[in-house]
Formats: sequence, C-alpha cells, structure tokens
Amino acid sequence: MKYFVTLDGREIEVVIDGEQVTVDGRPVVVHRTTIPGTPLHQVMIDGRPLLVPLERHGPGRWTVTSWGERREAVVLDERARHIQRLVRQAEPQFHGAVIRAPMPGLVLRIPVAVGDAVASGQGVLVLEAMKMENEIKAPAPGVVMSIPVQSGQAVEKGQVLVHLGPVSGA
Repeated sequence: MKYFVTLDGREIEVVIDGEQVTVDGRPVVVHRTTIPGTPLHQVMIDGRPLLVPLERHGPGRWTVTSWGERREAVVLDERARHIQRLVRQAEPQFHGAVIRAPMPGLVLRIPVAVGDAVASGQGVLVLEAMKMENEIKAPAPGVVMSIPVQSGQAVEKGQVLVHLGPVSGA
C-alpha cells in the first residue's frame, strides 16, 4: 500500500508491502508497537529506538511530537490523495474581479483605497440611486487594484467602479 505523508510542507512517499517499508525510495526496517492507554508509540527505525507521541485528529490528520517539537502531519493513501487533488482542481480560483454599477446612480462614498485588502461581502462603495443608498460589496476577498470613479461622480449601469485583484499568496 502506498501512502503520502505531508510534514512541514514536504510530501514523503511511504510504501508498505508486508514487512517491507520504503520511504522516498529508500528501504527502511520499521517495527512499531503502541503503549496501551497512551498516545505513545515505540518505533524502531533501522535498529534505532524512538518513543513517539502520536495523536489522531481525524481521518489522515495527526500530531507528531519529536524531540519536543509538535508537528502536524497529513497521511493519505493513493485513492484519498487522488480525490483531494480532483477536489482542489474543481475549486474555483479567484484571479480578480471587476465590480460594476448595478444601476445608474451617483457615487456617494468610497470607504476603501487602492492597496486595501477587502473581505468577501465588505462594502467597497456607496451608490445613490432613486434617492436610496446602495452599498456595493466585494464578491470575494481581494486587494483593491484601482478605483476608476470618485465621490460625486454620476455612473451608468455596468460602468466599472472597482477592480479587485487576488490576495497575495492566494
């Protein structure tokens, strides 16, 4: 059985075939026993003994404590890894947005500035139309890239009000 262990942002391939264990292509002799009633596991790797606390946090999620340092690990078999990759590919990626006037009106206020990070649903502009104030909101989190209108300006339906770009690292 093949597993993929993600630890500290690095993916490690582990193949277990009966008594044979291969870690990133290197054969390793591993023996593991649990200490009943504790999260401790006695592990022997290539003849070196280790006492490792392992805590399970759900399917494939573990906390490993080694040398006093707690680290999160994700363990997936081939099938789970494939499904996870398919789900990630299906998730929409935000590459920016153009916020347009939903109706003709007058720009009253612009509570954001170029360079501001905005949350999904955060107000980015107030537009007056038919004597009513309408708060125009960000469709997704992003960074204000440009604001081609100004307070007091009349705008037409469909006119660009704000350009949003992706948040750094997204």
